[in-house]
Amino acid sequence: MTVLRVSNLVKRFGGLVAVNGVHFEFRKGKISAVIGPNGAGKTTFFNMITGIYTPDEGQIELEGKSIVKVKPDRITEKGIVRTFQNIRLFGNMTVLENVMVGMHIHLKAGIFSTLLGLPKVRLEEQKAMDEAYRILRYVGLERLLNEKANSLSYGAQRRLEIARALAAKPKVLLLDEPAAGMNPRETVQLTELIRSIQRELDISIILIEHDMKLVMDLSDHILVLDHGEKIAEGAPREIRSNPRVIEAYLGKSALGQEVMK
Repeated sequence: MTVLRVSNLVKRFGGLVAVNGVHFEFRKGKISAVIGPNGAGKTTFFNMITGIYTPDEGQIELEGKSIVKVKPDRITEKGIVRTFQNIRLFGNMTVLENVMVGMHIHLKAGIFSTLLGLPKVRLEEQKAMDEAYRILRYVGLERLLNEKANSLSYGAQRRLEIARALAAKPKVLLLDEPAAGMNPRETVQLTELIRSIQRELDISIILIEHDMKLVMDLSDHILVLDHGEKIAEGAPREIRSNPRVIEAYLGKSALGQEVMK
């Protein structure tokens, strides 16, 4: 079943066409990857799905309903949540507080109820703290819940950003280069976490990633962009041997060589 569909998607910046006529269907409960050389249009593609950019042409549908021109916060409420290539945590807040921030869109207490300290507000806050702790335990950060986010190791910060995204109860989780800057051990841990999120939480995952070994190990289906256009899609074994994909990666390293690293 299709959870997210993009049809003939186009985004222009002046005379530059960043994304040009892309069509793709993301399957429910699967891991999909969006790959391509630098400047291929991957981040622009993510930014349209999450409402940061409005497409100039085309359609984006979540579970059959258009989300074009829907504001980013409403798209999050509807179930599309993302992380960023550059980590965006609240550094001076604790690990627990960062995760609770991710829950705010689902909390029901209004500002006046909060100011009055009504019992229902305290109950909701306690439930939110319990859920935040459960998520931290799931990603392996429960022992660090009172540490400041900016004191964590790089790999732990990445896991915290994913934990905060999970707190928003996503149907679709977009991960923008989640392995960037990680050492090999951290990358292995991240791979295991992403697999468990897909299998145990039944969340559809879409990732942008330059680590081709991680992409090939994790992905059920891959979309390849180059200069804003789709040049290929398919299972990892098909993408690995696709001549157009290999050509797009030449000058940096052939795709097959990257996978062998």
